[in-house]
Amino acid sequence: MNIDRYRTERFFIRNSQCDCCLRLISFELREVGMNLVEGKSGEIVVGWDDAKYTYAEVENLLAKIGFPVLQSHDERLVAQIKRAVIDLVQYSTYNAMVRNSDYLVERFNLSYSYLSSLFSRIEGESLEKFIIKKRIERVSQLLDENELSLSEIAFMMGYSSVQYLSTQFRRVSGQSVSDYKRIRQIREREILEVLSHNSL
Repeated sequence: MNIDRYRTERFFIRNSQCDCCLRLISFELREVGMNLVEGKSGEIVVGWDDAKYTYAEVENLLAKIGFPVLQSHDERLVAQIKRAVIDLVQYSTYNAMVRNSDYLVERFNLSYSYLSSLFSRIEGESLEKFIIKKRIERVSQLLDENELSLSEIAFMMGYSSVQYLSTQFRRVSGQSVSDYKRIRQIREREILEVLSHNSL
């Protein structure tokens, strides 16, 4: 590839919420001679030979594999809000003293009412509901890791009590924390039994 023709562009995309999405995007780009230079939920940097592909063709490829590029400023801002929530809840040590609204206001220098209204209009669900879902996803991950007690998880994730966490967990996931842990243990035993059987 001629380095003088190598172009990189940042794209805000829909439907990219996890590492498996980024792996799929990377695979599909490599198949046609492009590169995923950088990637995180909702935002990627793509590199390609500008003599072979146009910007529009890269957009079309991303849309074809299920990750359409967000065109409007509002859509891009919502993608950044999602990224900020995930950064706070999933990948950082959750600070119980920092309210979600304060964090987002400081991050974007916009009022929470504006961010919340915009998010609801674009996504069709409230920003608060999205934050709660991401917090419960993180709680589920911590339960799977089985390294912290429920009290420690509640404190880490900013819940005022174990009871409050448990109530919200049931409302979002449709099952109690104890049921979730019990089902996980059953699945782990089943996997161990299969591995043990296959090793015979």
